[in-house]
Amino acid sequence: MRSGIKRCKGATRAGMEKEAVRTEHEEQREFVQWFRREYPGVRIFAVPNGEQRSPSVACRLKTEGVMRGVPDLFVPAWGLWIEMKRTKGGVVSVEQADWIEYLQGLGYAAVVCRGCDEAKAVAEKHRREVVSQWRV
Repeated sequence: MRSGIKRCKGATRAGMEKEAVRTEHEEQREFVQWFRREYPGVRIFAVPNGEQRSPSVACRLKTEGVMRGVPDLFVPAWGLWIEMKRTKGGVVSVEQADWIEYLQGLGYAAVVCRGCDEAKAVAEKHRREVVSQWRV
């Protein structure tokens, strides 16, 4: 394993490894780093909903208001919510689809992005087409 990229099990007949698919965490980390470099005055933050927790911590967080399905990232100044998925294999849950529909109904841009490159393209397009009506 090199630079945090997980390798797929198995190899081709030629002995070469199959192409690695980065995790959702890796895709999101790269996107957030890019976004903060590209738009230093615009705040982006993560909603830490996806981690496994002990039952006692999960119960405490639930009573504090944590809810399943809230998108991973929010750019308040742009009204943009992003649910990150890995480029292959990521599935949108029922709760995530419900939140995305809810947020869109309130007038937010709420999208699912499969990988860092798609998230970059969505952010740049959103910035060009929509952000003039927001604060930044």
